[in-house]
Parts: sequence; structure tokens; C-alpha cells
Amino acid sequence: MKTDFKISGIDKHSFSELLNLNEQELENHNAKWITADANPGYPCRVSLIEANIGERVLVLPYLHHNADSPYRASGPIFVRENAIEAKLDINEIPEILRQRQLSIRAYNKQQIMIHAEILQGSELEPGIRKQLSNHEVEYIHIHNANPGCFNCSVHRV
Repeated sequence: MKTDFKISGIDKHSFSELLNLNEQELENHNAKWITADANPGYPCRVSLIEANIGERVLVLPYLHHNADSPYRASGPIFVRENAIEAKLDINEIPEILRQRQLSIRAYNKQQIMIHAEILQGSELEPGIRKQLSNHEVEYIHIHNANPGCFNCSVHRV
């Protein structure tokens, strides 16, 4: 079974209209601008890099598993103000994942979670490969284990 993979961040165009709204308009979308006061601490889901201290970050709810299944899910994400979409190579692990405790969740074609585990970011690559060795796994979502926030998705290549 092929276990090469590609990690993808969120497409910035999914919410680009929010980037130009004022504070009150953002409140109508349950979103707001905050200033990063720690690094690490504000991992951008578009660029897949940490925000720098003092950088503006949009925090907003995001439907990260837009599935027609019981596993439909959403949660908060951070997006750096001037984020550029990550363009990762095959089998490349972004640095924001290497230093965190992670939850990896494997889904089948019916968008049902068939496996989940918690591991250290330093063990992510073998964890992904183990999941992709199961022919039933269609894709994987990676979350920060403690807060549960969605980070990115993984697909077989």
C-alpha cells in the first residue's frame, strides 16, 4: 500500500472576505483580530507557520470536516493577516507540527473516523505512514491534542 503523503493547509479563499471586515462585522461571524503574544502559540492554518509576536491573527470558527456523516466538525483556527498558502513537498512535515502533541484522525471514503491516536509531533511521519498502510484510510486530519484545534489534512499521493 502506498504511504507517501501530502499535507495541506486551509485555502485562504475560504474566508478571504473576512480579512477586510471591521470589528463589528467580524463579530457577526464570531471572528476577531488578536495580536500574537507568544511564539509558539498561534499556528496559522493557511501558511502552516507560527505567527510572530506582535503579528495580527484572525481567530474564527472553521468547518474543518464538512462531511455528510456523524463526524462533521468545526472549531477555532488562527490565520495570520498576511498569510501565504503553504506549498509543501511530498512527505514534508511543517515545523508547527513537530513541536506539539497531536491527535491524528483517519477517515474512510464514507467520511467516518476509523482510527485516532495521540502522538508527539516528532513521531508524526511514522504515524501517518502507519495509517495510510490501511487501505480503508482515505484521508487524515491532524489536530493539536490538548486544545483539539484542527491543524491540517493529509492525503495519500
